Amino acid sequence: MRGVSSSAPDRSFTLHPRSTVSDLRVRIAPSPTGTVHLGLCRTALFNWAYARGRGGTFVLRVEDTDRTRSTAESEQAIHEGLRWLGIDWDEGPDVGGPHVPYRQSERIEGHVQRAQALLDAGLAYRCFCTPERLTQVREAQEKRKETPRYDRHCEGLSREESDRRAALPVAGEPFVLRFRVPEGATVFEDMVRGEVRFDHAEIDDWIMVRRDGTPTYNFVVVSDDVDMGISHVFRGEEHLVNTPKQILLYEALGETPPRFGHLPLMLGTDRKKLSKRTGDTALGDYVAKGYPRDAVVNFLCLQGWALDGETDVFDLDTFVKHFDIVDVQKAGAVFDPEKFRWLAGDTIRRMSVPDLADAVAPFVIDEGLMTADDVAARREWFERLVAGEQERIELFGDFPPRVRPFFEADDAVTYEEKAEKNARKHEDRAAILADFDAWLQGPGWSDDVEALGAAMKDWVKERGIKFPILFQPLRCALTGMAGGRDLADCVLLLGPESAGARIRAGIERLA
Repeated sequence: MRGVSSSAPDRSFTLHPRSTVSDLRVRIAPSPTGTVHLGLCRTALFNWAYARGRGGTFVLRVEDTDRTRSTAESEQAIHEGLRWLGIDWDEGPDVGGPHVPYRQSERIEGHVQRAQALLDAGLAYRCFCTPERLTQVREAQEKRKETPRYDRHCEGLSREESDRRAALPVAGEPFVLRFRVPEGATVFEDMVRGEVRFDHAEIDDWIMVRRDGTPTYNFVVVSDDVDMGISHVFRGEEHLVNTPKQILLYEALGETPPRFGHLPLMLGTDRKKLSKRTGDTALGDYVAKGYPRDAVVNFLCLQGWALDGETDVFDLDTFVKHFDIVDVQKAGAVFDPEKFRWLAGDTIRRMSVPDLADAVAPFVIDEGLMTADDVAARREWFERLVAGEQERIELFGDFPPRVRPFFEADDAVTYEEKAEKNARKHEDRAAILADFDAWLQGPGWSDDVEALGAAMKDWVKERGIKFPILFQPLRCALTGMAGGRDLADCVLLLGPESAGARIRAGIERLA
């Protein structure tokens, strides 16, 4: 193994940033054990933008060594989630070309060989301590108010003794493989946080390989990053404590560590790590509610980074052009759900009507209001229905309940309590509605919304009444809602026959 020394010297290690990177390679390495978390999406966006803006390579690697929790469905959800965000990867699962093992479960043999090389070089040692003994050691340390850590009980075993105990008859004595942490300190320049120092006295002789022979996270992540030539590692702040362990492992392997940048935590409104306590944390939840993709990407980009301190709305191309990891803030990024929803609404208002119609159609279909064939056959009508709500919705999922009245039976429109209360305030409501219906079915009808709207207002003025006297009972009869789109637009969307039927039903229901 290149660079593995034959002894375990006491040493301090300082990592200085490299002045140039000839082959910029970044990665994300999610575990397929659940939903696609927004934190993963933010980390992926930052890594991807850094690579795309500098002509680098973006690698997707799946850390699926937790065989009890990893699922193919979860991995597929990761792929679909990243692609939905507009993120592609240059290397990794589902990329064309020769098969390369980008799943950790396919790389175990290489991990074991590397661990054996470190053991042979004296940079790791077998630990035969039982779980019961380790529990006793930890409890004693806690009583003395000491930081719990391994007491290095097995660190002084000779290699001969270690080999003998590991090779006992039948299966040998169970052991873990621990990394031998030297004395000294690790200092490195974090691209987000600046200089970071860890005294080795604070670092445990951590486990590289478990009793069942499976390697641990800190070991495999370094091994894979070495094999894949990763030059920069940008990840969440919670991984900062792992960095000195990993840098020491790079040194033990004779490899140059990548440059590190630890992104600030995403915080909930309670200023604790983002969790279900303060809102949804999975990308799928926001997709299901109808947050536009551009709004989701825009919002995630603002979690710890800013374009210029003033501009909140920008597209993915602008983000790639301007993003630099050194501009990411150190402090935690507070997840503001109100701002997120505002961004969603702003995105919807800037969409073209045809694009918005395409976006809301699946939600209408899922609600059973229309079929895909219905949408296609009544496309012009559907786009008109969409246009009337564009200024009123913030999410695609807001659309179906707002237009549900246009799909109800004319004699069974659901009346909101407020709408019916407004209608019943007017004593002459039945006579007014009947008079208006007669006019509408005769000379009042127009296929032009502006002409119809003007004629309706003239009708009110000619009778010397106030607008609410007609419009509140009429809106209740047509839609059952207390407010909403222009009434002339409602009439045209329903058509003369349906509008008339609803008015006549309203006369009976409101009498």
